[in-house]
Amino acid sequence: MGPEARREYLTRMRERYGGASRREKSRLLDEAVAMTGYHRKALIRTWRAERPARRRRGGRPTRYGPAVVRALTAVWTAAGYPWSVRLKALLPAWLPWARKRLALTAAVDAALRTISARQIDRVLAPRKRVIRRRQYGRTKPGTLLKHHIPLKTDRWDVHVPGFTEIDLVAHSGDRADGEFIHSLNVTDIHTTWVETGAVMGKSQIRVQEALDQLRQALPFPLRGIDSDNGSEFINAHLHAYCRTHQLQFTRGRPYKKDDNAHIEQKNWTHVRKLLGYLRYDSAAALTAINAVYADLRLLQNLFLPSVKLRRKERVGARVRRRYDAPQTPLDRVRACPDADAAAVAALVRLRDRLDPFELAARIDRALDRVYGLANQRRAPTSTGAAGTRAKSARAPAALTFLEPAPVTPVLARRSAVR
Repeated sequence: MGPEARREYLTRMRERYGGASRREKSRLLDEAVAMTGYHRKALIRTWRAERPARRRRGGRPTRYGPAVVRALTAVWTAAGYPWSVRLKALLPAWLPWARKRLALTAAVDAALRTISARQIDRVLAPRKRVIRRRQYGRTKPGTLLKHHIPLKTDRWDVHVPGFTEIDLVAHSGDRADGEFIHSLNVTDIHTTWVETGAVMGKSQIRVQEALDQLRQALPFPLRGIDSDNGSEFINAHLHAYCRTHQLQFTRGRPYKKDDNAHIEQKNWTHVRKLLGYLRYDSAAALTAINAVYADLRLLQNLFLPSVKLRRKERVGARVRRRYDAPQTPLDRVRACPDADAAAVAALVRLRDRLDPFELAARIDRALDRVYGLANQRRAPTSTGAAGTRAKSARAPAALTFLEPAPVTPVLARRSAVR
């Protein structure tokens, strides 16, 4: 049977197949297989009548249109890509400034005020990326006076501000020789207030002096510090300083980062996401980094809510974590009777007149200057040149410094840092 005859035969058989009974269809298939040599399934697919197009499901109409998504994305980007629950909590404080900057209509403003955290996750899902990066520490163990500084391994259970965890973050690039800048991080357990300062090197005296400056910037009295076992903390200078100012001084266990989990988290959100893994070793870079930290403390402590873990519940093989309502560190400090009332009142007035969008853009411009001061010769080579790597990670439009350095935006979360 030639091609034309086969085509004509199959056309006629298809017409008969469409109106035949089940038994007749089986007989027609047997005959066609014998005549053409085609497989039965191939003939069935060829002769099967075309199904009508499936009607599109109606469903609920979309409530949050492109204008709402654009405005929400702008706030989310400027705030540093926070978790949806934190983003919903910060919207009331940011919307007055967003109305001026983004020219929001009344309908968009109302939608942003009523949108739920779950809906925020849905509308921002296409813009999220999951980012992971291994971190390397350069902590040298300190042995002097270890027996004078007690270990703290239990869970923090404090109800007043002032008990903090501290740590140093090295900005050495891919080499640890010579002197380079470190960031000293201090986070309060009760209020989640964070102070950060840059220091050249990690000498015992410089670290103690930097801690004293951060202590004076706190809006509440410092009551205690908890550190790792690095020699920059376990030394006579800091031990004597704590005794002089009546500060509780404790330390974690060696090689147990979970003992200092609060500060380890802030090392990522408040330091690494800004400065990446580049090398900074000049006096100009030290001044520029401290200028960034001066503005960052206002943005993080006054405008960005955080959540605190209240309890854990075991459900079968899983552990369910329960968090409190998101609050900014300043709001938590205001609720503490032990806080410095004058300092807190000044911070509240400052928050009322500060534009968070402008503050974020100012930090962005300062970070451009910082990236230009990185030591290019000693920058990590595994991910490219320092400037390229630092800037390639930065998303456009405000507060891109919170995007992790080695990858393309957008965050997310999430290694979702809460």
